Amino acid sequence: MFRKEDGDTGAGFVAVVGRPNAGKSTLLNHLVGEKLAMVSKKAQATRKRMHIIVMHGKTQIIFVDTPGLHEKEKLLNQFMMEEALKAIGDSDLILFLAPASDSVEEYIKFLALSERKKIPHIVVLTKIDRIPQPKLLEKLGAYQKYQEHFEAIIPFSVNKQVGKRGLLDEIAKYLPRHPWLFDPDMLTTENIRDIYKELIRESIFENLSDEIPYESDVLINRIEESDTLDKVYATVIVEKEMQKRMIVGKKGEGIKRVGITARKVMEDFSRKKIFLDLHVAVRKGWSKNRGSLEELGYQF
Repeated sequence: MFRKEDGDTGAGFVAVVGRPNAGKSTLLNHLVGEKLAMVSKKAQATRKRMHIIVMHGKTQIIFVDTPGLHEKEKLLNQFMMEEALKAIGDSDLILFLAPASDSVEEYIKFLALSERKKIPHIVVLTKIDRIPQPKLLEKLGAYQKYQEHFEAIIPFSVNKQVGKRGLLDEIAKYLPRHPWLFDPDMLTTENIRDIYKELIRESIFENLSDEIPYESDVLINRIEESDTLDKVYATVIVEKEMQKRMIVGKKGEGIKRVGITARKVMEDFSRKKIFLDLHVAVRKGWSKNRGSLEELGYQF
């Protein structure tokens, strides 16, 4: 493992948490300057923890993207909640993301989960460009009632490019003085198989009707890599035959649309040409079956 032996360096893990669709993945892609974390307007797109590395001066910040905090009974949803809680417990600092238009109720729920962990946290008010200035000031006032719990509260807008440096400066204050844990050129600890899987899943969310993405997942069967071309063979897994027909679409138009969108973002990420061979298979009840979930990469 790469370690920079310098007494002035810092390194640490920062869990990024919040309700589904709070803007976690959008924020992280903005901070790292690359499309790494899955982004969707639909809630609960992120299912697993993902490590994203941002260098800020002499500090190496390892962000942990997490599934949204929520309560549901499905085995997959339970896994997602456990992933978020593990990230909270393993971190040096927590970023709680709260859309500026939300009430403080989600923050109160977060405090109930996190207070016993005794890990410091920063509140990041996201999507501030979507509300008028008086409403933002009102929201900041509402959070001041809880100021003994958080280290700082930072308004942030990806769209307006507001808050990035201030946020990274604030994060760096709370991370331990420590040698860097990874090569500073690394952007993520994820392997290419997992990144391609997430980019294909994102295309499913983008191109298909609301009910399909949550009943689907992607299995990367194999990847053949070369310097200029990656050949990716993958299967979209769904729970019902009807869902398969909807994804494939009339004369294969649905799966073709998913493949075109996925291939473009995969090429943008890899800086290579991508050959994508995409199929659809039915596995009834996969999201409720531990064996199926583990085959798809969800390790309990």
